Amino acid sequence: MPDLHGKTLFITGASRGIGLAIAQRAARDGANVVIAAKSAVPNPKLPGTIHSAAAAVDAAGGQGLAVQCDIREEDQIRAAVEAAVARFGGIDILVNNASAIWLHGVDNTPMKRFDLMQQVNARGTFLCSQICLPHLRRAANPHILTLAPPPSLDPKWWGPHTGYTLAKMGMSLVTLGLAAELRDSGIAINALWPRTIIATDALNMIPGIDLARCRTPAIVADAAHAVLTRPAAGFTGRFLIDEEVLREAGVDSFDRYAVDPSQTPLPDLFLD
Repeated sequence: MPDLHGKTLFITGASRGIGLAIAQRAARDGANVVIAAKSAVPNPKLPGTIHSAAAAVDAAGGQGLAVQCDIREEDQIRAAVEAAVARFGGIDILVNNASAIWLHGVDNTPMKRFDLMQQVNARGTFLCSQICLPHLRRAANPHILTLAPPPSLDPKWWGPHTGYTLAKMGMSLVTLGLAAELRDSGIAINALWPRTIIATDALNMIPGIDLARCRTPAIVADAAHAVLTRPAAGFTGRFLIDEEVLREAGVDSFDRYAVDPSQTPLPDLFLD
């Protein structure tokens, strides 16, 4: 079976949650993982830092590199990529995981929050992809994987929270555009989205979510691993769903990913 041994992954927002789970899954193969995120000191509301995440990568069998950066800042991303290349010799995989969320309507969305979402989600995905590209072009099996949903113009996803939907669909459209522009580059540029809501620490900041009906980040990590170990050539421009990826890989039961297997999982946003 193909694995990620010796590959270097640059993962944004990987100090916790889905990004950390992807990092740890890659580390079990013996991968090098760059933890690129803002969290350098512990936050009582959101556990996990770049340092604890890098330590978790080391403990899982990989090599972790903690790099503090804000993906809104071009100079910081350039410095983070340079640090990654200096340490590991290149970058094979970019995972655009960092994302800002605000599930409110227009009357309750401060412009500061609106701007944050657009800058982190769509702009951050574009910027990180742009800066990693020269290194990905030199990689043996390069991938860009973005945590974003299939593009949708269905008003039911726009009406409740236009600002967030615009930002998240922005990540999807960046994926669509880059995959078309770079189709002949040999770089696989795809998106991955969970079928169900994933139980992360950030979810605790959103009221009304029944955590017992969620799945753990491990399902997205396993799906990401299945994607990132595929041959990159010709495998691009896809909007993948974690369940479908894992079914194709031979998984026929998802109970092990459930917070409570007796509960019916909650479907995630943007999926019918």
